[in-house]
Amino acid sequence: MSAEYILSGGNMQVMLCERGIRTFETVTRNTFDINAVPVLKQLSHLPVVADPAHGTGQWDLVSAISKASIAAGADALMVEVHPEPGRAWSDGAQSLTLDRFAEMMAELKPVAAAVGRTIGG
Repeated sequence: MSAEYILSGGNMQVMLCERGIRTFETVTRNTFDINAVPVLKQLSHLPVVADPAHGTGQWDLVSAISKASIAAGADALMVEVHPEPGRAWSDGAQSLTLDRFAEMMAELKPVAAAVGRTIGG
């Protein structure tokens, strides 16, 4: 209801974001709840953003979870990108290099096409 509260105050620039939930799993920072994406799309008129970097905390999982998010209906992705993740002030472990980001974006296009969607403007 926090989104509805903000909307009722006149701010129409609201979106929902799946960033993972805390569980007893210790392999990843959070457990990215892919179920949340289509559920939010069903229950709300608001855009749904997926944050697979925060949801996993690991750069090597970001691409796979991004693909799943697009297939599940996410309207956008939030992904950390850094030219030198090892030198990032924060979130380096979950940041993609520029090359990996470009590779991921190319890989997302056929996934989006397979579910009748497109990537980019």
